[in-house]
Amino acid sequence: MPSPTVPISHYEPAPVTTSTIDYADLTIIDLSKSNTKEGRAQLALQVRDAMSNQGFFYLIGHGYSTEQMERMLDIADIPFSQVSDEEKQKYVAPTKQTGSYQGYKLRQYWHIDGGVRDQVENYNINHDVNRRTHPEAVRPFLPEISQFARHSHMNVLDPILRLMALGLELPEDTLLNMHGWDTQSETYVRFMKYYPRSAEDEEKTKSVWLKGHTDFGTISILYSQPVAALQILARDGTWKWIKHIENAIIVNAGDAMEFLSGGFYRATIHRVVQPPPDQRQYTRLGIFYFCMTDDDVKLAPLVASPLLQRVGFKRWFDKDEDAPLMLEWRKARTSAYGQTTLSKSDKEDGVEEEVINGVVVKHYN
Repeated sequence: MPSPTVPISHYEPAPVTTSTIDYADLTIIDLSKSNTKEGRAQLALQVRDAMSNQGFFYLIGHGYSTEQMERMLDIADIPFSQVSDEEKQKYVAPTKQTGSYQGYKLRQYWHIDGGVRDQVENYNINHDVNRRTHPEAVRPFLPEISQFARHSHMNVLDPILRLMALGLELPEDTLLNMHGWDTQSETYVRFMKYYPRSAEDEEKTKSVWLKGHTDFGTISILYSQPVAALQILARDGTWKWIKHIENAIIVNAGDAMEFLSGGFYRATIHRVVQPPPDQRQYTRLGIFYFCMTDDDVKLAPLVASPLLQRVGFKRWFDKDEDAPLMLEWRKARTSAYGQTTLSKSDKEDGVEEEVINGVVVKHYN
């Protein structure tokens, strides 16, 4: 990463909560051990267990220092604190029309519940930062954002994909070859900022900021930040909080990975809720790297996997040729999210549904 030479305002994150809350017991993977064949074989088993049982795990040893992360958080705040509302409007993503998040998603775009709309703002940048233009305040930092995206792709995503392929007993470059750096894909960096809501909105939504959902890509990479708000739906039907670990990464699988693995690697349901009382006055600034296969990859099960042949797998489509391309799936999911009218499930309480590309997509209220 280049030395930070551009002056920047410092974003001060919230202190870690001291509230007693029910944290999920997630596996911690030390990625630095993946540099040897023996290390990858060992880690592959750990990742396989974590992804097939929980769908989430922590990642340490990823080669990015605490100081580098602090710098990136300062950069992440710029699209929100240093760009006027008027200029933001010029860079709003035409999400519903194009199925792409590139640019701003401004507050109150998503419907949450009870007539309440969201209070989260995000700015999305393709891993190729030159894919589109950016607000003036962001432009001096594009070289650093590009280096961050490359690090997230080459030094975090690529090793994870190798381990997950080994877990399926496939050649370790199987998933890697579907996630090119120089190919056409929507893999992107997201800077995301949640703002505190009114007591009235909290009551109407039962303190839910984003309904329970699955991500639509293959792998989601979240750089841990201190405001407790993220929860996952555990196998026993309870919501567990995700604990902040300094300079760790939180990794989860999405729909596309569940399709490719025939349901073996779970797209875990997660949501965002109001933080504990001692953090409610703070904004919540996050950095993500959302990963998708190349646009032209068919999201059909990798039936060549010896593991899947032994344990069985699920098909969402009768024939592989009926499976959507990554391009089709991400456009349909992106344009629909928070915009469509959902139907209540006939089978599960508190669950709302929509049908996308013939697949029932669930939202947990």
